[in-house]
Amino acid sequence: MSANLLLVGRVAGAFGVKGEVRITAFTADPMALVGYRDLQREDGAPGLTLTRGRPVKGAIIVRAKEVETREQAEALRGLRLYIPRDVLPEPEEDEFYVTDLIGLAVETAQGEPLGRVKEVRDFGAGDILEIQPPSGASWYLPFTREAVPEVHIAQGKVIAVKPDEVE
Repeated sequence: MSANLLLVGRVAGAFGVKGEVRITAFTADPMALVGYRDLQREDGAPGLTLTRGRPVKGAIIVRAKEVETREQAEALRGLRLYIPRDVLPEPEEDEFYVTDLIGLAVETAQGEPLGRVKEVRDFGAGDILEIQPPSGASWYLPFTREAVPEVHIAQGKVIAVKPDEVE
């Protein structure tokens, strides 16, 4: 996958009988996908061109230029959809996109290395950082101010409190 592409959704399958597509959106506002319009595949190839949509619980139902039948929509199930990073506005000072955390070094306030951010996940209770230490299995840290009091994108690191020290 290109580092310039951001994952914004995944096709969940067909909706209805007229070729509408249900997409699980990974954006704060699911309707933002319609605004992006031209969604790409992981390799940067064209994915779906959205012509209209409406929100439903946890997803968005869309019409796409490439899809005319329920069967075509169902065949897209699982397709991951991306947008180029440069279509997003630059974050304000002291703000960042969650994707910017991936790959950052994780250190304690004393400078002890804990690993790197491997992934940012949300299992429904808020963002969690998956930390990959230099050796061994990865582990999870809640992305809260208590567990991650500082984020320094420009310096390429986050300051974290070890899990056994989080209250």
